[in-house]
Amino acid sequence: MSVLTRRHLLRRAALSATAAAEPRMITKAAISGGAGALASCDSGTGGDAGTGHDAGTGDGSGPGGEPEPETPLGLRFPDGFGWGAATSAYQIEGAAKDDGRGESIWDTFSHTPGRVHGGDTGDVAADHYHRYLADLDLMKDLGLRTYRFSISWPRIQADGTGKPNQRGLDFYRRLVAGLHERGIAPMATLYHWDLPQALQDVGGWESREVAYRFAEYADAVFQGLGTDVPTWLTVNEPKTVVQNGYLHGHHAPGKKDRPAAYLVAHHLQLAHGLGVQAFRAAGIPGRIGAALNLHPCYPADDSAEARSATRLYDGYENRLYLDSIFKGRYPDDVLDDLGPQSRMVQGIRDGDLAVISTPVDLLAVQYYTPYYVTRDGDTENRWPTSQASWQQIFPDGMYDILTRVTRDYGRVPLTITENGLPTPDVVDEDGTVDDPSRISFLRDHFAAAHRAIADGVPLESYHVWSLMDNFEWDQGYAERWGLIYVDYATQQRILKRSAHWYRRVIANDTV
Repeated sequence: MSVLTRRHLLRRAALSATAAAEPRMITKAAISGGAGALASCDSGTGGDAGTGHDAGTGDGSGPGGEPEPETPLGLRFPDGFGWGAATSAYQIEGAAKDDGRGESIWDTFSHTPGRVHGGDTGDVAADHYHRYLADLDLMKDLGLRTYRFSISWPRIQADGTGKPNQRGLDFYRRLVAGLHERGIAPMATLYHWDLPQALQDVGGWESREVAYRFAEYADAVFQGLGTDVPTWLTVNEPKTVVQNGYLHGHHAPGKKDRPAAYLVAHHLQLAHGLGVQAFRAAGIPGRIGAALNLHPCYPADDSAEARSATRLYDGYENRLYLDSIFKGRYPDDVLDDLGPQSRMVQGIRDGDLAVISTPVDLLAVQYYTPYYVTRDGDTENRWPTSQASWQQIFPDGMYDILTRVTRDYGRVPLTITENGLPTPDVVDEDGTVDDPSRISFLRDHFAAAHRAIADGVPLESYHVWSLMDNFEWDQGYAERWGLIYVDYATQQRILKRSAHWYRRVIANDTV
């Protein structure tokens, strides 16, 4: 592994492992102009930290005459645009032992002392499993047109194999039926990181066989839910599993094993392709694709060294996953950097890339932060961060990554399935929750998406992360990402100011 790769990984570990103890200033990015063209993430500087993007005051007012966060910008989206919100099973469902659910790697990880902030677990989370009907009514009240959720693999197959658990399938049937009754389109993710622990015990994603077990599980879900789900996503953020679960160790299964990490990347991509093939074989109408978290990468300066380092950084962050799905190959620079004796390169078999590149119907894009890459392969911050110290607030990065995907990979339909930020929300004396910085964040990112649509990006829908406050992985309940406030002691739900604002955006198709 090259020096560049090691620096890249160590930097990612440092950024991801650090939780901001205090909220930091949230930027309000300018919504006109651009950050410079992102040419395959190896040209342009991603804007100037001193020009055009000013930090807000933190109270919702803006500098230099910038509009208040709830002032309409007059940007109209296409009629019927898919405004939605997103969640995942382990983060909201709770009911960890109910109705035949098996143990997942996140059950094991969260119950291991020292792994999760505050010793928190997802045992109860937002108790959505028992409160889904009330949550569906909240979705309807918001006017959501689409809802992206995930299906818990251990709720369908307790040990990751065999006959599906009917009680688990029935829960998702009821959820999907409730969505249809309220005029909300379901978008189901098959895998959002909750691998059955029994499969981890026999190797987890380091084992090629787990990719085939995933295909069998996917087929069971396709058969169980049939035509009621119009849009399916296979694997959520394989890159995060690789980096956080196998390089840095602060996500389940908690390993720090570089040789294993990119073999895991290959097997996750193989699982995606096998899942798409299972969907086609099932003959079920609908669409299917992958959910990738993509990070625009910019050189920190104009030197040839920074541009070269940025190209490789982008290879690990984006092209490793995009090229395999859309071009049927892994990037040569990444394979060369890993080396011919790496476990990933040794694990690629004849026909694997053909499986991985089985044509998809859409791509789900998840955008949170950009990276600025120095000439030695390190990264540096250019923009203020959110409460999550790894997240730089840069709305133009949304525009850049969407237009880059369309330019480099063709006009595949796109959906944004995650975009949001955590804020230190509290309930005021009058029972309200005021989160103006979330409104500013969403307004500016919606505006960036609107500009991308105007420039020809086939963007169909936008799912805010997250519908409600939830278990935020290794941060436990320390970060609140939701439009809806959850009092975990009482499970009371309160629509935040951002939720009321979002309702108006949806009703008018206008930001």
